Amino acid sequence: MKSDNLVELLKTGNVVIPIYLLRNYKKLDLEIDQFVFLMYLVNLKDNIFNPKSIAEDLDIKSTDVLNYIGILSDKKLLSIETKKSDKNIITDVINLDGYYSKLGVIIRDKVNSVNVEDSSIFELIEKEFGRTLSSMEYEIIKAWLNNNISEELIKEALKEAVFNGVSNLRYIDKILYEWGKLGIKNSEDVEKNRKKHNEKKNKDKDNVDIDIDWNWFDDDTED
Repeated sequence: MKSDNLVELLKTGNVVIPIYLLRNYKKLDLEIDQFVFLMYLVNLKDNIFNPKSIAEDLDIKSTDVLNYIGILSDKKLLSIETKKSDKNIITDVINLDGYYSKLGVIIRDKVNSVNVEDSSIFELIEKEFGRTLSSMEYEIIKAWLNNNISEELIKEALKEAVFNGVSNLRYIDKILYEWGKLGIKNSEDVEKNRKKHNEKKNKDKDNVDIDIDWNWFDDDTED
């Protein structure tokens, strides 16, 4: 099995993995290649199970895809189900309810030490989003705090999301993940990165490419 291909996929950043999960994936009882394969499925825009398409995306064999599916199924992280449309078209779909159930347990276990009363970040995010946070969103924010991501940095990521008209935590989590890779830890680091971006942009105004450390995931703007 070409597990190295999956590890390389993780390094490219093409598979988005929440920070709290990346640091705690072993609690899912998975090897790194199995974990990356699971994250690929989580990142799919639809839940249709197409072994050939998945194999092509990951540069592995279709038999490897089926092997991974078997492993994840045995670990109760997913299941393959058959659904029939109104037009009687039968489609195999990936059900990830098992994964989300175990993810909820990981988050609850991880955030027990966070004192919610000491943080104002929840109220701030609700104010900027213009709505009440869901229980899962609440736990995700607590997981950030418990993983030593400062309120200062979360607020900066929130500013980026609001500026781009995005009001969901997945978008903010992506920003925090990318900032973590760049070594950005506070608002001063964010400002330095902003200046660096602007200086590069001014040097080459004809360059239409956008740096990954500034244009945060244009394809994820839905609420």
